[in-house]
Amino acid sequence: MRKKPNLEPRMAKCSNVLIGEPEAMRGRWQSLMPQAEALYLELGCGKGRFTAETAAQHPHVLYIAVERVPDAMVIAMERVCAMGLTNVYFIDGDAARLTELFAPSEVDRIYINFCDPWPGNRHAKRRLTHTDFLMRYRQVLSRKGAIHFKTDNKDLFEWSLFQFPKAGFILTEVTRNLHADGICGVMTDYEEKFHSMGTPINRCVGTVGPLLKLPKPSYLEH
Repeated sequence: MRKKPNLEPRMAKCSNVLIGEPEAMRGRWQSLMPQAEALYLELGCGKGRFTAETAAQHPHVLYIAVERVPDAMVIAMERVCAMGLTNVYFIDGDAARLTELFAPSEVDRIYINFCDPWPGNRHAKRRLTHTDFLMRYRQVLSRKGAIHFKTDNKDLFEWSLFQFPKAGFILTEVTRNLHADGICGVMTDYEEKFHSMGTPINRCVGTVGPLLKLPKPSYLEH
């Protein structure tokens, strides 16, 4: 994304929705909205269309949006402020640090929308649906917590469908053409662009389930 020369003053105007020291909020995010019925986390909110519109539809849910690119996050923050939403906060952070930012069972839902597919086997561990990441998500998700995953990348989606069960997630709502019968749910800006081009959108939900014990490799049995 193109760098914005006026980024700092724009960020400052929205500072009320930016959590400067998220580590200090670990275990006490509910204090931002004591009446919240649940806490939803979005990894990589981009320009925030999905964040803002989803939060507006669910005013009794506390939304925490994570984004590593300030030039994108400032647009999301401005959207939220312009809509007068009081149930959304932002973190400039990394998904790999979730266990440092959230206590066990503190999150009820995680959204992963159109993450970087990181093509090529050597980059597989960087994918946000790799089992290493999924195991981190398990640590912060509640007992019935779930991950809502959307992508336009067919290869990433098919690969991810094998990763969720490995980390003890039960898959439901699996579709390879989410909007086949009309727009379903809130779209991201990216999603709308590719849907208008005829690109099918893949989606699934992974709910926390029992963590299966993998068999010990045969070479370790002797």
